[in-house]
Amino acid sequence: MKVLLIDDHPLILSALQTVIQGARDDVTVVGVETAAQAHTALAEADDFDLVLLDLALGEDDGFAVLAELRQGHPALPVVVVSATERHSDVLRAVDMGAMGFVPKRTSNRELVGALGMVMAGGVYIPPLMLGLMSTLPTAANPGPGTTEPDAGGAPTVGQLARAEPRQTHRNMASLGLTPRQSDVLALLLKGLPNKLIARELNLSVETVKDHVAAVLRALGVSSRTQAVLAVSQMSQDGSYSTHRSVD
Repeated sequence: MKVLLIDDHPLILSALQTVIQGARDDVTVVGVETAAQAHTALAEADDFDLVLLDLALGEDDGFAVLAELRQGHPALPVVVVSATERHSDVLRAVDMGAMGFVPKRTSNRELVGALGMVMAGGVYIPPLMLGLMSTLPTAANPGPGTTEPDAGGAPTVGQLARAEPRQTHRNMASLGLTPRQSDVLALLLKGLPNKLIARELNLSVETVKDHVAAVLRALGVSSRTQAVLAVSQMSQDGSYSTHRSVD
């Protein structure tokens, strides 16, 4: 497995490289400090399996880099590894197509587990954050205080995404998805838009829209971001997986 690690702090870059490479013998980590270096690395090699991205990159906007990665390399999973733990940042990253969000204070063991989950086709969000997100107000029950900004002055998570209560589905079989709908869900989790999903599966865009709608109904959610959160909960319960191998 080949990982591209983007972090402008040399000590953290070195520490993360050591942790990831020490977890598995078959892992190669290429570390870069800027968005320009990341783009160069991706242009020179097409065998990267995963990107780890810090949101604080000096002059580079981490979210802008995430958008560039998703647009330029839509099939390449991106996991955000960041010092921030703001719920609004987590949801924004997920909404932009990140397949995981790992706080830098996460233990080495949890980090390795999170990366394994993503490489297996799942989505990782820290359990504590996931639990708090699952209690956010819904459209039907806005609750008090949803229009007030948080301590940093940014919109609350409830304003950014109307997350549903914690899902009760315990396994994928209970969702009753068809094989094609499962394929659509797997690509949806990677942040691919309908047009790219249609191209990948050789379907019409209208057919993909129908499949996406069916997947959202099965998960009991009303948006892609909510679907990612629901699958993340299932991933951490061990009840969701895809056919993708971590090797």
